[in-house]
Amino acid sequence: MLKKFGYLIQTMRPRQWPKNIFVLAALVFDQQLFNRSALLRTLAALALFCLVSSLVYIINDLADIDSDRHHPDKRHRPLAAGLLPKSWAITAGIVLALTTLPLSFLLSISFGLVISGYFLLMLAYSLWLKNIALLDVIIIAIGFVLRVASGLTVIITNEFSPWLFLATTFLALFIALGKRRSEIDLLEKTAGEHRKVLEGYSLALIDQLLIIVISSTLMTYCLYTFSSTATSGNYGMMLTIPFVIYALFRYLTLLNTGHLGGAPEEVILTDHPFQLAVALWGITVILLLYVF
Repeated sequence: MLKKFGYLIQTMRPRQWPKNIFVLAALVFDQQLFNRSALLRTLAALALFCLVSSLVYIINDLADIDSDRHHPDKRHRPLAAGLLPKSWAITAGIVLALTTLPLSFLLSISFGLVISGYFLLMLAYSLWLKNIALLDVIIIAIGFVLRVASGLTVIITNEFSPWLFLATTFLALFIALGKRRSEIDLLEKTAGEHRKVLEGYSLALIDQLLIIVISSTLMTYCLYTFSSTATSGNYGMMLTIPFVIYALFRYLTLLNTGHLGGAPEEVILTDHPFQLAVALWGITVILLLYVF
């Protein structure tokens, strides 16, 4: 029983929850991090987003159970490996759906609409849209934008730069394309057999798209730092640009040297130079927005 519960938690993929930190963007960049009410509401939104994303992962694993069994890495997932009964996953999915979505509307009607939209979009992605090349990565990017938007719905914002929305969009496209590149690199000629959408990609195409999105990510983030009024018009946020450049370059380096395998998001939890760059960026942002 305890082992099955452990496999269920594994299927919910708590290691993926750090991606939901984008929910905190509005709170931090609107300078309300020390506003108790806004902080508590945003943390509640973050927790609900983590649970809804876990619901999506469960549905995705149920839908892909057969193809995952032929994947060199995904075959070890509890459902694909036969360690977790389908009935457990289905029951957990129903419980999560019947609890998290109503609680989201209790927190805020707008938040409930955003998180419901995210769930329906990801459901369509898991069942159909993930098999359409290019559209699949665009949908992943929209998911990240909805995370940022959800944070805006639970606080009273003073100002939130639209450049941050664009930077988030391009960053998400960068991550999604990186994942596709890693999968093709890992699976090589059999990539299309494991995931149908990979037939619509090639390493050459993805490398070209990565150049476009990494350039767009840097450009839109720089435009945010130029236009930010949070630092009293002194352009102090420009000091964070070097950390962003290094983090993106480090990620791209790991991607091209094959050190990320089929799950490039693992770099957030495993690569120390990348973690240091992100930590220094975060500390600098907090100091600029709340101290100086």
